[in-house]
Amino acid sequence: MERLLERLGGLCARRPWRTISAWLLMAAALLALGQSAGSSFVNDFRVPGAESQEATDVAREHFPSYGVVNAQIVWEAREGSLKDPAHTAAAQKMLADIGKQPDVAGVDKPFPSPDGKAAMVNVDYDKELGELDASHYERLREAAAPARDAGLTVEFRGMVVDLGTEPSTSVAEFVGLGAALLVLVVAFGSVVAAGLPLVVAAVGIVAGTALVLLVGLLVDIPTSAPIVAVMLGLGAGIDYALFVLSRFRSELAHGHDPVTAAGHANAAAGHAVVFAGGTVVVAILGLAFAGIPFVGAMGVAGALTVGVMVLAAITLLPALLGLLGPRVDSLPIPRLRRPRGERRSEPDDESSLTYRWGTHVQRHRMLYAIGSTALLLLLTVPVLALRLGTPDDGIQPTDLSQRRAYDLVAEHYGPGWNAPLVITVEGADASGLSALHQALRADEEAETVTAPARSEDGKAALITVIPRHAPQDEEVTQLVHRIRDDVAPRALVSSGGDAWVGGATAVVIDMADVVGKRLPWVILAVVGAGMLLLYGMFRAPLVALKAAVMTLLSIGVSFGVIIAMFQWGWGLDLLGLDKTVPIMSAVPMLLFAVLFGLSMDYEVFLLSAVREAYDRDGDAQRAVVRGIGSTARVITTAAIIMACVFLSFVSVPETLIQMIGIGLATAVIMDATVIRMMLVPAVMSLLGERAWWRPGLARAKRAKPAAGEA
Repeated sequence: MERLLERLGGLCARRPWRTISAWLLMAAALLALGQSAGSSFVNDFRVPGAESQEATDVAREHFPSYGVVNAQIVWEAREGSLKDPAHTAAAQKMLADIGKQPDVAGVDKPFPSPDGKAAMVNVDYDKELGELDASHYERLREAAAPARDAGLTVEFRGMVVDLGTEPSTSVAEFVGLGAALLVLVVAFGSVVAAGLPLVVAAVGIVAGTALVLLVGLLVDIPTSAPIVAVMLGLGAGIDYALFVLSRFRSELAHGHDPVTAAGHANAAAGHAVVFAGGTVVVAILGLAFAGIPFVGAMGVAGALTVGVMVLAAITLLPALLGLLGPRVDSLPIPRLRRPRGERRSEPDDESSLTYRWGTHVQRHRMLYAIGSTALLLLLTVPVLALRLGTPDDGIQPTDLSQRRAYDLVAEHYGPGWNAPLVITVEGADASGLSALHQALRADEEAETVTAPARSEDGKAALITVIPRHAPQDEEVTQLVHRIRDDVAPRALVSSGGDAWVGGATAVVIDMADVVGKRLPWVILAVVGAGMLLLYGMFRAPLVALKAAVMTLLSIGVSFGVIIAMFQWGWGLDLLGLDKTVPIMSAVPMLLFAVLFGLSMDYEVFLLSAVREAYDRDGDAQRAVVRGIGSTARVITTAAIIMACVFLSFVSVPETLIQMIGIGLATAVIMDATVIRMMLVPAVMSLLGERAWWRPGLARAKRAKPAAGEA
């Protein structure tokens, strides 16, 4: 692998303009194709095999109009009553205009609130969600303008509305890039050197985003997926380029020409980049086995972008380095600039801070091993309180119409009207439906239960149950399980028939249940694959096992922090949220897969340096100190950059992105400080020579004396 990467890096550095032109043309072509294809992003929250999905399938079989794409309109009078002639006329005109809009199949009859102060109505569309766009929401807003002028407050929510309010990442991207540039300038002391990782990441982001657009033609990509992909792409892309660039500058300092230096850098740092990036891609693609299309599609988007970043780091960057050569340190910042060879000389300089730190940790290895482990376990404690769910419109920013519509419904109808449950019944006679209806009404959590609505073929019926609590409340989850496990089976036992609990709230509950059941298997698969890849690289089983355990610790800390913030409310006001929320069902799987792969960046980079020193002089203890000395600055710089990029996306007003951004930043910071600078050197020092034990090598050593005696 090293020889192949060395030849590839040398080839790209030898022919820089061809490589750079090829990348620019490819990125431009992919972007043009992606934009011309006109693909859109769709949130597919199906959970195949779950009861809520079965409820939807059976309902659509007997009720053709069930589950059509729609938007919900909620309005109230700012003054007076909805029954005022002016208000009534304004509402009627608004609904009549909406009914004439393109792709609108029909407008339901307005449903007034119990207090008579508000009304809501559903607007049904005759197209699939992927065939609609933001213009449909704009037309709804335009139709409501006269009603608002007439004194009505009109708000919208639903699938069509979400198309017109997709979050933008432009500000977050610029903030993240700006912060990364400052860190790189401080690290390299040169504007040109600092700008190279950003250039490589920017080109990779364009190509990766275009690929996600094209894949969106084949599979449903969630609206959050491009944001997650950009976040991962920027963080990983800058880090990968940083590793290769640092090694290139070191090779130049040792007297190599630019082409040779680029080849050597690609062979050493590029090898770690390919391994770490490959681990990220494999781990994220493993989300496809979670059985949830929404989660799997996000994994595909992230894997595509990270894969492009790996290719850019080992081809585009060597070309730029070969083109610049020694000019890579142009435009120096006098007070910040450091000699090019500093990174290589540090481990041999016993007066350097990193060398002295490594020696200090080694001298107190037992204390640091126990202390850092205890700290990590303490920060992991909140994981015991993990509660999965999917935040609803009630936590959206108040400047969004969806949030204001949610609040209007909760105020005038009750919180449970934001969490209706739809029960699909098939094969039950009139007595069975009546018994089920009465049993549902008797449940203390059911505020309203509609009469059974039979299908035209008479084989099925729908019953809507309005809970007393909001969608994310535990009482609603208990109600769903109670209906499934007790209420419905007992009510239908004499008449026969089947009942399934569906609706958006039930889908969210089922997704949480599926994630809870499958997450351990995903963890086992990802950890197993990561250990095999590490063993394949170092041929040391104890090193692979140690890496897996420490990665699990950093991921546990990440989960603990987001649970403390979002579930317990610690510092929640800093994010602009006014209530606690459960952890989104997609977050644990996605975070685990991404973090396990990203943590391999530092693991491979550090262990490669330790192994290189160990192979050179055979001293396992000294190799640990030399490894810390040669990688500390790069790992610290990379961690700060990643944390800045991830935290910059916390400004995006979407809970999923905020959870992922905070989780990733927390894990990266802990991984690069407590784990890589304390726990890893302490444990490696405790293991000593045993860290590099190989089963086959041990047998060979035992066999040699016997052969000599013979």
